Amino acid sequence: MQPPTPIEPSRDARPRAVDTPGAPADANAVHASLGSGERPRPPEPTAARALLAAGITTAAVTAVSYAAPKSYAGTLVGLTFFAATSWLVLRYDESTIRAHGLSLGGLLEPVPLSARRLARAALHAVAWATLVAAIVFPLFWLGYRLYWGASSPFMLRPPPSLADEIAAQLLVVALPEEAFFRGYLQSALDRVFPPRLRVAGATLGPAWLISSAIFAIGHVLTIQHPARLAVFFPALLFGWLRARTGGIGAPLVFHAACNLLSLTLARGYGLSP
Repeated sequence: MQPPTPIEPSRDARPRAVDTPGAPADANAVHASLGSGERPRPPEPTAARALLAAGITTAAVTAVSYAAPKSYAGTLVGLTFFAATSWLVLRYDESTIRAHGLSLGGLLEPVPLSARRLARAALHAVAWATLVAAIVFPLFWLGYRLYWGASSPFMLRPPPSLADEIAAQLLVVALPEEAFFRGYLQSALDRVFPPRLRVAGATLGPAWLISSAIFAIGHVLTIQHPARLAVFFPALLFGWLRARTGGIGAPLVFHAACNLLSLTLARGYGLSP
């Protein structure tokens, strides 16, 4: 199965605004786009801008996780990530959204929806996530038993509402986090530090490692336990899927599946209610 080729933002497809003396180039582009009824064009990514955005977003998410009531904290954290991604990427045109792998079959683009395109993108994402899960999940299950010293037999204990748990992991956890870390951050840093390392069909670079490290740091800040840093390793898989498939659909589905497996194992071995 061949992944779609990522689409770079077509910055040269539109006429450039006439420079006004003393006005920043980015401001001219924004005013020209607004004047023509088009969405503004994004500024050229830099390492400083991307890392500053990651720092501010991580700080905001951490603050929300502690300040919000416990029953709403997860939802508000997800909304914070999605708001940041909307400001940094989704408010721009479809070329920019596609270049960041955030199309999701056109769902997040400012274009009419196509049921056929949505279905094709969904099947593509599920197929890739299933392939990686088939390889990784048996090893994860073994490692989980060894790490937690689970000696009792596994007993399947479903949650009170399986549909709610799946929806929460897909829409409240995986979608906002993948949109920000793999959609915005990894994509922006890839533009700054072009990837050159080929790993199992994906071209990766420093952005892959940096976005995974920031992802892990954010997790340990919200729940201060060293074990939380271990999410760095699944984040590498999420980033690989982003690069291999050209979008966040497959890492989104795989991310949610990883969380669901962890919850299922914890209940099955009596480590959580």
